[in-house]
Amino acid sequence: MITSSQKMGVAPSYMGKGFGQSKQLSDLVSGTLYDQFVKKDIKTFGDFHIAVLDIFISLNSALPGKHYDVPSRKDVEECFTKWEEAKNHSEDQKTEFIDFMMKNVKQNKPDSAMIIAGIVAPPGAMVAKRAGEGVSQLNMIKVIPDVVFVPSATMLALVSVKFCKRILMGISS
Repeated sequence: MITSSQKMGVAPSYMGKGFGQSKQLSDLVSGTLYDQFVKKDIKTFGDFHIAVLDIFISLNSALPGKHYDVPSRKDVEECFTKWEEAKNHSEDQKTEFIDFMMKNVKQNKPDSAMIIAGIVAPPGAMVAKRAGEGVSQLNMIKVIPDVVFVPSATMLALVSVKFCKRILMGISS
């Protein structure tokens, strides 16, 4: 007979093992993706690359809140080369594709600099607009409504942070 304390241990035991990350579940998902996208008529790298991009579009649109970064073109080219070499063995192709997906599917993590810029930019835009209204050379800033100025300044700040991070730090995000 199963006691209530034994029942209570079942759910945490799955959680501790990472039930969502289990090998069987990931194989099922990868196999389904492989069957759905890569078994298309793929003859060139372009066809293969489009199929991989379709996978990421489907993943990002189907899973609310979670978004996955697309692997670099170089990684996709390497996978395509290995996939082409295994062309005579469909099981080897599937294994190669699944290994590629397991290695390269990474969840997009929010960047702390972007979050800080997103929080600080709107009040900063309001302060800058109010300060600019008092300067005679920037007097025309009064004409721009706040509902246009603040989002525009915020987007400009976010784009600037991303651009600076890519250029100055060499981070490809």
